[in-house]
Amino acid sequence: MCRNITTLRGLDPGATPEEIEAAARQYVRKVSGVQSTSAATVEPFERAVRLVTEATTQLLADLPPRKQPPPTLPPLRRIAIKRAASA
Repeated sequence: MCRNITTLRGLDPGATPEEIEAAARQYVRKVSGVQSTSAATVEPFERAVRLVTEATTQLLADLPPRKQPPPTLPPLRRIAIKRAASA
């Protein structure tokens, strides 16, 4: 499950809050099956995103450094690099 969520530990520079939240949002979408929120799902969905974001931030802070960088960059970083290269 969630094979498309990229590894955030070991990035240089470290994962940004936006990258962590994007990964959390992708995870919550996958496990909940909610791709687009409605009035009935927005509150529990956003609460889950906040909790997963907080847990992920704490996990990344508590783990020791990686010996090697992750094999791929997170999507937000890839987009930023692509934009910078085309500018």
